[in-house]
Amino acid sequence: MSQRITRREVLVRSAEAAGVLAGLGLGRASASPSADGSAKPPTSPVAIQRCESYEPRLIRERLDKALDDIGGIGQLVANKTVTVKLNLTGQFRKMHGRPAWETYHTHPHVVGAMCAALDAAGAKRIILCDALYYKLTAEEVLSQNGWDLSAIRSAGGQKVRFVNTKNRGEFKSYSRLKVPWGGYLYPAFDVNAVYEKCDVFVSLAKLKNHGAAGVTMAVKNLFGITPTALYGNDAPNEDTTSARVAILHNRARSVPDGVPAEVVAEPTKDPLLRVPRITVDKLGARPVDLAVVAGISTVAGGEGFWIKNTRYLEPKLLLAGRNAVCTDAVCTAVMGYDPQAEHGQFPFPGENHLRLAGQAGVGQIDPARIEVRGLSIREALVPFTPPPEAA
Repeated sequence: MSQRITRREVLVRSAEAAGVLAGLGLGRASASPSADGSAKPPTSPVAIQRCESYEPRLIRERLDKALDDIGGIGQLVANKTVTVKLNLTGQFRKMHGRPAWETYHTHPHVVGAMCAALDAAGAKRIILCDALYYKLTAEEVLSQNGWDLSAIRSAGGQKVRFVNTKNRGEFKSYSRLKVPWGGYLYPAFDVNAVYEKCDVFVSLAKLKNHGAAGVTMAVKNLFGITPTALYGNDAPNEDTTSARVAILHNRARSVPDGVPAEVVAEPTKDPLLRVPRITVDKLGARPVDLAVVAGISTVAGGEGFWIKNTRYLEPKLLLAGRNAVCTDAVCTAVMGYDPQAEHGQFPFPGENHLRLAGQAGVGQIDPARIEVRGLSIREALVPFTPPPEAA
């Protein structure tokens, strides 16, 4: 039996998604069935700014301009608790002779600029987080790897906390976040409560390729919200340092007892199908209120040091939008790809998670239907990797 999702499954779940999202009164409630029964995804402006270096004042200036271009964030964050999901995937290692923050991690200067912008907009609390593969606090991990935490706290008006979300941390229990459409693979996820106990959720991502998902920006960044204590190779283990490969990537084993299991009777074990579907399920479970994608410097060809044949690249860009799917669609176009590519078509080695998100009614992926402010896609274009036939 084929493991690929059928068109009927997509249409049924898309229709369910549109109805449920509308019923919840979320920002995605404008989704409605089109003539063929699929959902019409909402669109939202995306801003592109040139940012030539990691000089802190320059990043702050260009980030502020990008945020202004999408309508500002004052009404969004004023007097609110804001959780910011960073992209600190894997471990902290040099890549192409450069530190992780210049290649495959979120740069601390970008984090500082984001905190300064949130503070200036009136945020009450700022929580910076990711699931780190270390038996240390987030502060200890970041400090030991060269981050100036005092500078970031100062930029955020002393409102900043650093949280390692690999386990439940300070909370007595996990928060369960449900997927509105029932899930392509998972109906819900158990996560550290900082992802639920906040008013605003920001995905602060990196502009990169991804081995299984093709591209990774604000949407794919959410793959890291699941705690490795429950979804890691050695789960359940609150002291884990493992990745999520065995359970989420290739289903070599199931989730621990008590954790929401897959909704599919015969779930695929193919990571090229699993990773995109799980990514979109996570976006449904924890919608993004603000997406910021840094592409000042990065790597092309993969998401981290464990991927072979990558290369260092300097797109010198910052992108921002209120809808993570629209933002990632524009990012994908800027990288020289078609965000509407069919499943299995370059640059997507398996299913195109942006298509799945669009079909679920979460966001528009057609660049022609997304208003781009600041630089145009043509002006910002930085081809990342050529099609296999060209290579």
